[in-house]
This record gives sequence, structure tokens and C-alpha cells, in this order.
Amino acid sequence: MSRGFVKEDDLEHAGTDVPERPISASQNYVTTHGYAQLQQFAEDIEAEIKQLSSKKESADAIQKIAVLNRDLRYIAARIESAQIVETTIGTIAEQVLFGTKVTVEDENGESHTYAIVGEDEADIKSNTISWTSPLAKALIGQKVGDSVVWQRPIGNTVLEIIRIQY
Repeated sequence: MSRGFVKEDDLEHAGTDVPERPISASQNYVTTHGYAQLQQFAEDIEAEIKQLSSKKESADAIQKIAVLNRDLRYIAARIESAQIVETTIGTIAEQVLFGTKVTVEDENGESHTYAIVGEDEADIKSNTISWTSPLAKALIGQKVGDSVVWQRPIGNTVLEIIRIQY
């Protein structure tokens, strides 16, 4: 392409036009732990931006700063819209609600425990699931002894609720 069709400003800002992270339309319920995670994440991003700011001549640093600023805007919006749900950890709950840990038994007799948390704090590796997930939606409102059908893409499965606690 001829240089006559390229503005110098366009070259200087190449790679800095990062699309915004989509923000869920659902209520932003978070546990107190999840809220602390969001705040820590914002602090970590700010520290990384500060560190990279000294390398502003580097195209890689400019791109990373743009991505980090986008992520910081997302986290700031999530913190601002957060609705903290207080729970009394360790107490037995009568029904599955946001913030509870639910132990279920599947059709093969295997038990699994999941904590129902906010969207930003969900992490299947630590058995925390978003309250908007299909599994959480199947469990919320149920009681010990109830059976629920978890609708999954690979096939539905029946889960029996064994224990509910905060």
C-alpha cells in the first residue's frame, strides 16, 4: 500500500484498538471473597500498567497496556455493579442458594461438591460455578434429598442433593 494512504497517527496507534470485554446483563452477585478477588485483580493490573509505562517506546508494551487498560475498565465496571451477598460460612443451609456449597451424587454414585458463586469468580478447577450456569440453575431452590436433571450438551444427568452448607 502506498504511504500516501496511511496517516502517521494510524501507525503510532496500531494494535491499541482493543475491543471491550462484554459485560453480562445478569445481576452481578458476588461473594465477599469474590469481591476481594476483583479488587486484587484491579490492583495487579494497575501495577502491571505502571511497570510497562516505562517501556512506552516498545510496540509490545503499547499493545499490552491497551489490553490491560481494557481489562481494568471491565474490572472497574464489575466492582461498581457488584452486589455482595453475605453468607455465614460453615452453617447448614435448608435450600440451595447463591453462596452455598452443594454436594450432589450422580447416577454412578459419585459425589461432587460445587460452590455457587458470581460469574467472575467461577472456576471449575476449584469447583466453583456461576449462579447463571445450567448446573447452578438446576440446583438453586432445591433441598437435600431432591433430585434434579442437569441438562448438558453431552446428555442429561440426574443429580441427588446430599448436603447444602455455606
